Amino acid sequence: PQVCYDLRFPVFMRNRNDYDLAIVVANWPAVRRKPWRTLLQARAIENQSYVLGVNRVGTDGLGLAYSGDSLAVDFKGELLIDQAEGSAFVATTLLDLKALKQFREQFPAWMDADGFDLKI
Repeated sequence: PQVCYDLRFPVFMRNRNDYDLAIVVANWPAVRRKPWRTLLQARAIENQSYVLGVNRVGTDGLGLAYSGDSLAVDFKGELLIDQAEGSAFVATTLLDLKALKQFREQFPAWMDADGFDLKI
């Protein structure tokens, strides 16, 4: 799982064909709604994996609003679950592992990724 701000750093989520689902738990305010949604889709596409983004909803004690915008995204960037802005909800979806593996076999882009050492 990734936490909040990590979503902005693609290298933290680099998939070397070792996961099928990435989970991002976050606290992104409503003013960053567009980047939150866009980056979740980008991470799904570039890593050829499903991505689940779960974000805070409501207003905090300082008056900062959180839009929610929790999403489930498939490996092509298509939205499987898209929360209505500003509401809490529970949802389920099916992830098609067979379709994911078939897509990776037909378009094995992950094999062309550069190797790296991450030093934090």
